[in-house]
Amino acid sequence: MPAHRTKPALALGREDRRHLEAVARSRTEPHGRVQRAAILLAYAEGETVVGVARRLGQPVTTVDRTVNKALAVGARAALDDLKRPGRPRTITAEARAWIISLACQKPKDLGWAPELWTEAMLARYVREHAVVAGHPSAARVVKGTVHKLLAQQELHPQKVRYYLERRDPDFDRKMVQVYHVYHQVTLDLNTVDGRTVVRVSYDEKPGIQAIGVTAKDLPPVPGVRGKNTWQGDHEYVRLGTVSLLASIDLQTGKVMGIVRERHRSAEFIEFLQKLDAHYPPDAKIQVILDNHSAHTSKETRAYLATVPNRFDFVFTPVHASWLNTIEVFFAKLAKQMLRGIRVESKEELAERILTYLDQINADPVPFRWKHQLDDAHPSPPSQATAV
Repeated sequence: MPAHRTKPALALGREDRRHLEAVARSRTEPHGRVQRAAILLAYAEGETVVGVARRLGQPVTTVDRTVNKALAVGARAALDDLKRPGRPRTITAEARAWIISLACQKPKDLGWAPELWTEAMLARYVREHAVVAGHPSAARVVKGTVHKLLAQQELHPQKVRYYLERRDPDFDRKMVQVYHVYHQVTLDLNTVDGRTVVRVSYDEKPGIQAIGVTAKDLPPVPGVRGKNTWQGDHEYVRLGTVSLLASIDLQTGKVMGIVRERHRSAEFIEFLQKLDAHYPPDAKIQVILDNHSAHTSKETRAYLATVPNRFDFVFTPVHASWLNTIEVFFAKLAKQMLRGIRVESKEELAERILTYLDQINADPVPFRWKHQLDDAHPSPPSQATAV
């Protein structure tokens, strides 16, 4: 003989039933809501609390509590946890606002040594200064309370997000000039007023470290766990640094470079002479480059005077290396060739860099700037980073 229910029936309207069925079938809803929807649908079909619990594998108390809540507040409201009264707040609104204002200041500005807060440090400061500041309700604040207050305001005083202040008053004008060069490359405008124009992107990559080993690297051993990668000794020796001065031809993708110990005006002029010797003597060489002092020094200007109308410098704005295509190549160089490199001398490092350039030039890939002139924006792309 079937058991009789002592609780009232749960009447579900058409919309309520559709809603419960959708939640019960959902794969994205929280598990608790899916579970409660299944309980209420089963109970609404006439099953007893014990029968629902047995069929769904749920504790009887869980089913009973869910049904009671649905009978009291409605089926849809019963899917969610109801707010509980909890302890009343003991920290006043003024004290909470004071804590938030502290989080928006640096510890060093309040007489403490650190630059940034931690939640534990901020809680300690609040406890030590709450009474004097007129907020005795916050005198027993702990780290957990501070964490909740900061989370409510979405504050992260323990992090720094770096930004780049624009210091170049001609930023927009210089950026548009660089965009024009890339646009001309895209349109294959290699002749201007009857004269051939070659366009290159240039920069220096200084401080490339020549790192030597103190013991030989051990090769991978197939099938041996822990030895299936190259193994290098932790110790190393510093053999000095070199600088790569390089350009990439925007039409062909070929890279030209020299490796020297320094990158002064003398080395820059040497590179310009290399460009001058490489390209046809009647061509104009348009160079995109940054505002390094060597690019505008009196020595450089003196050299340019000896080859009038040969070079056309297009300067990127200050702090806008992202506009210079050669930086893409430098990133590729660092990832493919310089990562983990070990050499016996600076000379070996220089030779391997030049060999890499030859390998790149064997199958060059022309770079095409994707942004158009209409995409030009007064400010560079955001490069802020939180740490």
